[in-house]
Amino acid sequence: MQGLESLARVYGKVYVLRLGHRPARDKRVTTHAALVARAFGANGFVLEGVCDEAVRKSLIKASDLWGGRMNFECGVNGHDYVKAWKSSGGEVIHLTMYGLAVDEVIGEIASSPSPKLIVIGAEKVEPFYYKAADYNVAIGWQPHSEIAALAIFLDRLFKGRETLLTYTDAKAVIVPSERGKRVERRGPEKG
Repeated sequence: MQGLESLARVYGKVYVLRLGHRPARDKRVTTHAALVARAFGANGFVLEGVCDEAVRKSLIKASDLWGGRMNFECGVNGHDYVKAWKSSGGEVIHLTMYGLAVDEVIGEIASSPSPKLIVIGAEKVEPFYYKAADYNVAIGWQPHSEIAALAIFLDRLFKGRETLLTYTDAKAVIVPSERGKRVERRGPEKG
C-alpha cells in the first residue's frame, strides 16, 4: 500500500492531539507517541501547550529517511483546538480507560467520513475532554500506556492496512526477512 495518501482517501483526516506534554520529563514518550501516530497511519500530530523542537525534529528525521509527510502543530490551546475541530465538522475520539470498549464503537467511528481527532493524555485529563469527545474509547479497563492505546486504536481504525504503508520518497525501505535485518537504501544516483 502506498503512503498516507491512500489511507487518507479512504479514512480522511486523522490527527492526534497530545495533552499535557512536559518537555523536560516527557520528551521521549511524546516522541514515541508521534512516531507511533505516523507509523500507524495518522496524518497529523498536535502538541498541546508547548512547542518541543526535539519532537518536531524526530518526526522530520523519520519522514526524511522513511518517507511520507506528517503535519505537525504545537503550542496550541487544547480546548480551543477541540472546539475548532468540532465546529469544522470533525469528530473527537478521546482514548481513556474509562470509556466504551473499542470493539463496541470502532465500526461506527470508522464508517464516519468526518475528520478524526484522537486525544491522548500525558497527565490527568481535564473533564472538558471527556465532555467534548464524541467518543470516549477504552482499549482496556486497566492502567496502560497512551502509546499502546493509540497504536491499538489506529490499527483497529485502519483494519491493519497501516502496517503495509510504503512511501515513494523513502530513502530507506525495510526488506522483510525471516532472519536478520535488511534495509534497502534509495536515493539519487551518484555519478
